[in-house]
Amino acid sequence: MTQPNFTAEVYQNQYLPAGGTTVDAVVTVTAGAQGAAAQAVNLSRAEIIMVDCSGSMSDPPSKMVEAKRATTAAIGTLPDGVPFAVVCGRAHATMVYPSDPGLVPASARSRAEATAAVGLLEPAGGTAMGTWLYLAQQIFRQSTADVKHAILLTDGRNQHETPDQLATTLRACEGRFLCDSRGVGADWSGTELRTIASALLGTADGLPDPAGLVEDFTEMTRTAMGKSVAEVSLRLWTPAGATIRFVKQVFPAVEDLTGRRRQVSARIGDYPLGAWGAESRDYHVSVEVPAGAVGEEMLAARVSLVAADTVLTQSLVLANWTDDAALSTKINPRVAHYTGQAELADAIQAGLAARDAGDEDTATAKLGRAVQLAEESGHTDTAKLLAKVVDVVDASTGTVRLKQKVEGVDAEMANVRSVKTVRVKEGS
Repeated sequence: MTQPNFTAEVYQNQYLPAGGTTVDAVVTVTAGAQGAAAQAVNLSRAEIIMVDCSGSMSDPPSKMVEAKRATTAAIGTLPDGVPFAVVCGRAHATMVYPSDPGLVPASARSRAEATAAVGLLEPAGGTAMGTWLYLAQQIFRQSTADVKHAILLTDGRNQHETPDQLATTLRACEGRFLCDSRGVGADWSGTELRTIASALLGTADGLPDPAGLVEDFTEMTRTAMGKSVAEVSLRLWTPAGATIRFVKQVFPAVEDLTGRRRQVSARIGDYPLGAWGAESRDYHVSVEVPAGAVGEEMLAARVSLVAADTVLTQSLVLANWTDDAALSTKINPRVAHYTGQAELADAIQAGLAARDAGDEDTATAKLGRAVQLAEESGHTDTAKLLAKVVDVVDASTGTVRLKQKVEGVDAEMANVRSVKTVRVKEGS
């Protein structure tokens, strides 16, 4: 079986002052398009689409209309033979197609039957997303597909189950399938969408205009069908006495992977990354090493990409102790950039939470810092979203005023997209 051409490049300042113990590196992992396409045909895939059919989907009616169109478009994107199902989400989940919990191979006939069944959907009832995900998990359990992908669409908040119930379901689903979550309209929760996507290694986003659903569903399905390697992990080896401070994905979105470590041995741990196609991602690895003497050098970490215990690529994170302050005080531009991007995400989320809680001082300070970081990193899309929540007096200093009237969807868009990052500028 042909493996995609994976490469891993390490960006770091490997020089530490005498007594220094913290080593930071950004690892850029890229899977080449040619190799990825070669292996894609060898992977089996399965798809489930979960459509919110709660009563609020009728206001305005275009949400339900476009959700049906998008679901039909996604089904039409599936290659022949790919098993799929459609789930209706209300306060309880029910099957749309097929009628019994299970998967049906895509064909001209099954697509036509599914399209007809989707066309009969009507909005009614409440919202309990955990029940939708639980049913998806039960369906996927019957499948031996290498890549199991789901789409969850909602227009509202998870009103008919508790956060603990949703968290319990997500723990049961974790590692069993990938899920992209989407909000449509103006009344969904960015935090809920991010929580689902984070647990299930997917993406989260909002579409205030339902007209964008067809294109988005089609793109998500094509991306899932183009995955070429299933269950990739970032494997870290560290020397005796060293500890991992944190491991974070920092591009295309911030995702803290530290708590997901699966112990391979006392000095080796795997961090699950989900399935890969032709794409590139960046990871920030921070290691605490024993202090060394001037002139000493050591291997601080060995970074590998593995799939089914096959090493796809490997790179080294190094540490050298020096008494040259010009060397040891230099911060690698990529490490600095992504440290700022992670802080940007935290500042947006903390600022919006404080705003919701009525703590205007904290909200102003945090969102002001977010505006400043967005300006410094050239994150223009985030800057535009923040400008809908605050009046920017001086972006360079983070001086802002909270807007007195903010559309709810603008705050949720800033929330759900807070984790999206931009790459460091070329030449940095």
